[in-house]
Amino acid sequence: MSATPIDIPSRRNPSWLREFVMEERQAWIFVVKCLLAFYLAAWFSMLFQLEQPSTTMITVSIVMHPHSGMVLAKSFYRAIGTCTGSLVGLLLMSAFPQQRELFLTALALWVGICAGGAVLYRNFMSYGFVLAGYTAAIVALPAINNPYRVFDSAMMRVSEVMLGIVVAGLVSDVVLPERLRQLLRRSAREHYQHFIDFARGSLGGAIPRAEMEKVHLRFVRAAVQLEDLRSSVIFEDPEARARSSRMQLLNLRYMAAATSFQSLHHLINRLQRNNHPRTAGALIKLYAPVGEALSPPPAEQSMPRLLATRLEACEGKLAPLAAQLREDLRQDPELLMEFDSGTMMLRRFVSELRDFTSLEASLRETQGALGGTVERVDFKRANDYAAPLIAVIRTFLTMITLSVFWIATGWPFGPSAMLLATIFSGLLATSPSPLAATANTWIGYAAGMTAAYFVVFWIMPGSDGFLMFILVTGPLLAIGPYLTTRNATLPGIGAGYTLGYVYILAVKNPMVYAPESFFNDAIASLFGLMMSGVAFMIIPTVIGTAWLRRRQLVQLRRQVVFAATAPLQGILYAFESVNRDLYHQIVQFTKQGSEESRSLLSWALAVHDCGRAIIELRQDMAHEDLPPPVVDSMQRVVDSVAHLYDAPARDRWQAAYAATGHAITLTSQTLPQARASCQPALAHLLQLRIALRDDESALAPYIVKSPENTHAA
Repeated sequence: MSATPIDIPSRRNPSWLREFVMEERQAWIFVVKCLLAFYLAAWFSMLFQLEQPSTTMITVSIVMHPHSGMVLAKSFYRAIGTCTGSLVGLLLMSAFPQQRELFLTALALWVGICAGGAVLYRNFMSYGFVLAGYTAAIVALPAINNPYRVFDSAMMRVSEVMLGIVVAGLVSDVVLPERLRQLLRRSAREHYQHFIDFARGSLGGAIPRAEMEKVHLRFVRAAVQLEDLRSSVIFEDPEARARSSRMQLLNLRYMAAATSFQSLHHLINRLQRNNHPRTAGALIKLYAPVGEALSPPPAEQSMPRLLATRLEACEGKLAPLAAQLREDLRQDPELLMEFDSGTMMLRRFVSELRDFTSLEASLRETQGALGGTVERVDFKRANDYAAPLIAVIRTFLTMITLSVFWIATGWPFGPSAMLLATIFSGLLATSPSPLAATANTWIGYAAGMTAAYFVVFWIMPGSDGFLMFILVTGPLLAIGPYLTTRNATLPGIGAGYTLGYVYILAVKNPMVYAPESFFNDAIASLFGLMMSGVAFMIIPTVIGTAWLRRRQLVQLRRQVVFAATAPLQGILYAFESVNRDLYHQIVQFTKQGSEESRSLLSWALAVHDCGRAIIELRQDMAHEDLPPPVVDSMQRVVDSVAHLYDAPARDRWQAAYAATGHAITLTSQTLPQARASCQPALAHLLQLRIALRDDESALAPYIVKSPENTHAA
């Protein structure tokens, strides 16, 4: 990012004017870089005697992004998609050289699968699938009447696309680059500081549930955003690639500490709400040294290494303080067990927070690649296969319909319509509002073609040389990249304009001026784009719909089943990351503050609490010193809680609550003989029981009120 301008009196340069100037500056830098990449790509295409420089320019228009890391990430996946699509196009033409119907059916199926892949794999991986379908079409369709040309067509299209990728990447990385790593570092430090500040400000103990829900939402967005940025930054920054494993581990520790923090404060809230002020007060007193450790002098608060040292010293104070506070609760064994559970949560939180701050300090202090190895972790994504399957069916039927229309009418420009349908069926399949996106893109595309017509038939015939080519095409071409920078207010218009302008400009080597071909190609392109919109009307998207959100909520609940059944190796990071990714997918389509949003937040918090407790309990069960009857009772708890979250019902809640109570009784009786192994397990069992009887959680409608659990609450 550029440096902040020197402040001058607001009377002469108001803040809104500064912001406007900065936005315009960034927009026009992007426009200049786009134009430079466009014309370098066209010049090299002509220099290397490639057939269609317009293909190279279209590649540039799709790949370019204001941040260089985004360009390189898109280019990487686009290159993979291009090579894969070219190979598939060759294979399809080789398999069905004389059977046009079978060839078009196979091609439609391939394009449909690629559209489904674009929906299934989010971020820039989706570009690879879009390009795999598009490239197969542009390689095979022009050669459908002459199969012997398919290999030459494939080599030419791959060369044109790869040239566009290389040019876009070089221009973005060399000319006034906007480094994505700067955004990653700034975002990571902001999230770190917010988490530390919030933990420091929680000295009062109880946090209102509404506030905790807001904080949870911020934690979720932070974890997903940091992973998205990291996965793109590694393409532009060798140092980021060297640090990639540590950045993923940092995100894991951030998520783990955030979950422990939430569980601890939920426990304090429940104790206060259920008239156990002595136990809640004892836990708040035990939390006080943590707040002190997180409260160095203001000048030192932004130093992670110092905080890690202070937290390490704090860990040594917790055990004696906890022993002292336990003395006041000995009269009530029930309250004592609640306190021990909270003590375990607090010690786990401090340990995870220390690891988090220590790793943050090492990333800030060390320049270049970091030596040594770290635990291998991956941010797991959550996917629902309904949306990709619908995208496959919709795109396949669209391509089949266009194929039948082409064969039945013998329309010479049918391939152009199919090419545009191929592109936008994949690109728009990931949009929650594909009809609006199609309409905006169609408008932009039509405007781009109109501008290209004016240039091609009114200005270009009187010009000569590459410099004149730039002068006559550049002013109207610049409109597209500029509108792209205003995508928030005019979504899809800029991209549609640029694609329409470059595609219909049809820069060839040598240039061809054919009005009848121009108009037929324009009609075919708009028809193909329109057919994509019609397909979305007939088979609507499910992304962002209430139906898909209900399915994703079921998937979120079943994360507790995953916690109860998955192998323990790597389970924590998979559980934490999938939870956050699922929740992030659902919440972005719900209205903030609505009943649906509050219900979703409630379920997300409940899943985090119970799932994490089950994982910890399963790890306790692996301890060799636990007697087999105790392990069996704990396994029944794990199974019954998973059964409850799989399909919530009152009888399942009763079974889970009874199993938990039995396991607590058995573990408490075994405690004197095997304290080292039973104490942590007992704390996790208590955490599960508290979560099960929380009358403000998502499980509240399934709680069966009885004298026994009412008294226990």
